[in-house]
Amino acid sequence: MERNIRFLIAYDGTDFHGWQKQPEMRTVQDVVEQATRRVVRHQVGLNAAGRTDAGVHAAGQQANFETTCEIPLINLRRAIGSRLPKDVSLLHVSEVPLGFRCSQDAVSKLYRYRIYNATRRPVQEHLQRYTYHFWNELDTMRMQEAANRLVGTHDFAGFASKGSERETTVRTILQASVSRRYDEILIDVEGTGFLYNQVRNMVGTLLEIGRGRWAPQRIDEILAARDRRLAGPTAPARGLCLQWVKYDLTRPPGWKGLGITSVPDEPAAAENS
Repeated sequence: MERNIRFLIAYDGTDFHGWQKQPEMRTVQDVVEQATRRVVRHQVGLNAAGRTDAGVHAAGQQANFETTCEIPLINLRRAIGSRLPKDVSLLHVSEVPLGFRCSQDAVSKLYRYRIYNATRRPVQEHLQRYTYHFWNELDTMRMQEAANRLVGTHDFAGFASKGSERETTVRTILQASVSRRYDEILIDVEGTGFLYNQVRNMVGTLLEIGRGRWAPQRIDEILAARDRRLAGPTAPARGLCLQWVKYDLTRPPGWKGLGITSVPDEPAAAENS
């Protein structure tokens, strides 16, 4: 009998060339598919919620595939998980309706960007792989004021890098928060979907505002002009992590909406837009 299996995956993206499988490149998709194929004994093509870029991490990536393998879920997790490299962890395995796709049926995703905001280097706390070291003093209140202007449905062409080949650059941001935790500044952005490098470009812009170079109203100017040149630099990949993806499993596969009834537990971060 055919089954649709969903994975919850965490990984340290430092030594990967992103999620998506590429010839002669070490990617997360490739190593997870290889481990899965050895267990289920057939070819596997994972459909993932997000194609994280090189160096981007995940605490709650989700991916699914269809199989006729009858191995119980708990045994699947153990068998596949034990075959994964040390920088990937299979956190949970579940069965979902046939036709469900992690990419198409996602309701929203939350990305977290971590900034180490201190004069000393983050290596002292062993955070150099998961944070961007920004030693200039940052005003989180200004950054939050600017982040509030990102919330809503806008044309985010001004925050998209080249390579965003989409029918539309209109996206919806559900929340954007900036908070400080000791020497770290956390920027959390939840949206229904993201353009290429959108989150990292937004972070780069918030950093310029936080250091006092621009006013928070700069966000309005970038959105109105739809000009990437007006936004800040692309923040490095190492600070970005896909924290979680939300689904509504009460809806039929292929439905796209905003009702949220099923939210995965947020695992501890290992640490695209």
